[in-house]
Amino acid sequence: MNYLAHIFLARYSDDAMLGALLGDFVKPHSALAFSAEVEREIVIHRKVDAFTDSHPLVLHAKTLFPGPSRRFAGILLDVFYDHLLAANWAQYAEVPMAPFIDQFYMTLQRNIDILPPRLAQAAPYMIRQDWLGSYVQYAGVEIAIRRMSTRLSKNGDLMCAGLDDLAANYEALASGFHAFFPQLIAFTNQTRAQSGG
Repeated sequence: MNYLAHIFLARYSDDAMLGALLGDFVKPHSALAFSAEVEREIVIHRKVDAFTDSHPLVLHAKTLFPGPSRRFAGILLDVFYDHLLAANWAQYAEVPMAPFIDQFYMTLQRNIDILPPRLAQAAPYMIRQDWLGSYVQYAGVEIAIRRMSTRLSKNGDLMCAGLDDLAANYEALASGFHAFFPQLIAFTNQTRAQSGG
C-alpha cells in the first residue's frame, strides 16, 4: 500500500494518520520521539505491508507484470492501488476525499518539526503538488512512478516500463483490488483492536 491507502486505513485520528505515513520513513520505536498512538500506527503500517505483500490476490496481480518490470511490480501496485482507492473513494469512505486530504496536509504541516529529514523535505512538495489528490486520475500514477524512477541509481526505465503493464491490465488489477481491499480493512481493524488502539 502507498501513502493514501495507509492514511485512509488510519483515518480515525490525526496522530494515527501521521503514524501511518511515518511507517514508510522510520522503523518502529526509533530514536525519534513520537506519541504512543503514532508509534502504534508505525507498527501497524509494517503489518499492513506484510499482509499485502503476501496476499494471494496481490501475488496474482504481480504475475501480470511480465519481463524485467516485474521486479518493480510491488511498487507499481502500491501506487496503482492508491489510484483505485481515490477513484472509488465513495465506495470505501464516509467523508469526501478533498477535505480528508486537506485535514491530513494540515496535520503534516503542524508536525513538520518532528518529521524525519527525508519526510520533512518531501512534505512541502507533497502538499503543494497535492500528491494524494492527484491519484484520482491515472495520470497521477504515471507522475508518481516517473518521480520515483528518478530516485533510483539504475533501472528507472524498467520501473517506468511497468506503466504499460498497469494500463494493459487495468480492469483485471482493479477487480483484484476491490476483492482485496475489504480484506485489508478488516485485517487492519483487527490488528489495531488487538494492539489496544
